[in-house]
Amino acid sequence: MNSAFEHLLQRAESLLARLELILPQPAAAPDWATAVAWRWRKRGSFGGIGGARSAGTLVPVRHVASIRLAQLHEVEPQKQRLLRNTEQFVAGRGANNVLLTGARGTGKSSLIKACLNHFAPQGLRLIEIDKTDLVDLQDVVDIVAERPERFVVFCDDLSFDEGEPGYKALKSVLDGSIAQASDNLLIYATSNRRHLLPEYMKDNLSYTHTDNGEVHPGEVIEEKISLSERFGLWISFYPFTQDEYLAIVAQWLRGFGTSDAAIAAARAQSLVWALERGSRSGRVAQQFARDYAGRHGSAA
Repeated sequence: MNSAFEHLLQRAESLLARLELILPQPAAAPDWATAVAWRWRKRGSFGGIGGARSAGTLVPVRHVASIRLAQLHEVEPQKQRLLRNTEQFVAGRGANNVLLTGARGTGKSSLIKACLNHFAPQGLRLIEIDKTDLVDLQDVVDIVAERPERFVVFCDDLSFDEGEPGYKALKSVLDGSIAQASDNLLIYATSNRRHLLPEYMKDNLSYTHTDNGEVHPGEVIEEKISLSERFGLWISFYPFTQDEYLAIVAQWLRGFGTSDAAIAAARAQSLVWALERGSRSGRVAQQFARDYAGRHGSAA
């Protein structure tokens, strides 16, 4: 009887050991001295009873984008607003979560990366998280809560479809959860649309009209704008004019070592390049400059 019981106990311990290998473990803090930027990544999943979600971990970014504030042109007002907010945050003063919205390729993401490079010596750190992983946002908050550094959680190209779980998780951390984010963490997000949720013609049916002709948004509209309103600072970006686009092209070409005479000669080609792309964005300007410099023997 004792031998049978011992055999059963051994089998139970073996089963528990195997389960421990596949069950998600609590997220552990990394070695913060190894990097200034991190990515939140899944370590595996367990689809057992209760639908447990995947565990995540912070992975160091070994080669951080080298963009500097001085390299970003034609976005000076936006640059100054983000710079001031980040400077306040790093200094331990009041600062806001930031939503950068507007035209594609105008430098929204580059501006955040440039701020990291500018303030990293003062203790600023960046954690990049994908929209699909925002359900883990509270885990990230808990990991950094006791750290002396200042953390910006960066979510690029943010937008949601109806019913996505990350929407409520982000909304709770921004403002609305009993467990608020720590003072050493802000959220910086970029998006091509300000309200972050799709808007449909049928949503207008929820508007109400008073007897004196006033129009009030209904619950559907209020819900769609409630998330973006939780960002304390909105920074808007606009499509570049032709002159602004050419100035950005010239800046990138100078960075590739192109002479002023060659930059002037490249003007017409850069306009054709933009016309073919249907955009005069900063990204298009950079792509043209890289191609032009490569064709004419300049270093990347």
